[in-house]
Amino acid sequence: MFKINDNYLKLPGSYLFSTIGKKVREYKAANPDRNVISLGIGDVTLPLAPTVIEAMHGAVDEMASADTFKGYAPDLGYEFLRQAIVDNDYKARGADIAIDEIFVSDGAKSDSGNIGDIFSVDNKIAVCDPVYPVYVDTNAMAGRTGDYIEAEQKWSNVIYMPCTAATNFAPEIPKETPDIIYLCFPNNPTGSTITKDELQKWVDYALKVGAVIIYDAAYEAYISEDDVPHSIYECEGAKACAIEIRSYSKNAGFTGTRLGYTVVPKELKSGETTLNSLWARRHGTKFNGAPYIIQKAGAAIYTEEGKKQTKEMVGYYMQNAKYIRDELAAAGYTVSGGVNAPYIWLKTPDNMTSWQFFDNLLENANVVGTPGSGFGPSGEGYFRLTAFGSHENTKEAIERIKRL
Repeated sequence: MFKINDNYLKLPGSYLFSTIGKKVREYKAANPDRNVISLGIGDVTLPLAPTVIEAMHGAVDEMASADTFKGYAPDLGYEFLRQAIVDNDYKARGADIAIDEIFVSDGAKSDSGNIGDIFSVDNKIAVCDPVYPVYVDTNAMAGRTGDYIEAEQKWSNVIYMPCTAATNFAPEIPKETPDIIYLCFPNNPTGSTITKDELQKWVDYALKVGAVIIYDAAYEAYISEDDVPHSIYECEGAKACAIEIRSYSKNAGFTGTRLGYTVVPKELKSGETTLNSLWARRHGTKFNGAPYIIQKAGAAIYTEEGKKQTKEMVGYYMQNAKYIRDELAAAGYTVSGGVNAPYIWLKTPDNMTSWQFFDNLLENANVVGTPGSGFGPSGEGYFRLTAFGSHENTKEAIERIKRL
């Protein structure tokens, strides 16, 4: 008789955003006359930039001619996109990344979950707490996290690095030595960042103990402060200890069109084995490549007009972030984030738990956010709001919250 992967049975409940979606659908079904505004899931609302749409139309036309038709994409992605990535995302920032160290994919979420395929199940992971759930859940599915301790809302074989108000919601070097360290800056969910000097300490630590850093830079386009690095490869020695994952979802609105990439430097080795070769083997075997049409759209982002238009999109969302942060702070809420990231992290009022505040907002303000406890035990008592709504909906939602 066939057997299942028992690790899935250890997972508590459903995926965080699936749980939220179910609760919201049930509320709407019971209250069809209510106008519910979502500041919960980090999905964009603005349409794709005109330059991107033009590139997609051009690529569709190419698919209609035998002379320009494209079938399977190259394993690593089309060279026109990978070269644009090298030139604009890395060389422009003084980082020496080669074109064959770039792996184009269908998004950062997929790569964040799949990257564990190239690591032994015996590796011990360290995660920020609170943390994007995909990092932990996919390691749990692989059997790397031990058992789930319900009373503590923790896994027995995971090193949690608390990110609290006392540390400005940034992690500190753990006392126990990990094998794999997950870092996300600007951070989801807290919106926190660290300086280049602080990130260099993590690189130095990883090199010292022989750990690898999985660095999620999905929100780098939102960085506004000069001393905050856009890439871990701005740090000396990072190519020997870090994998960087990036997304086009938040900077250019590709949540529905799906495009991202992962950088695995050839200097990054386990003994004599390069992780680049392992990821290339995995990529070629399990992934058929992002569509040509979408990769052409991605390349358009790097044109002069594309950069201008995507910067305007980011600016639109950051106006929302500033409004949410300023208005809630003026109303007496304790808030952070919203400066280098499209997320606002707020302390729940009146000693409410995260889920109590979620229910209160949904039922009494008809506003949806994300309970902090869904991101880890240190998220209890906090709440995440996103800046990805329209200006009008964002203002209306905040006015409703202020009236509570």
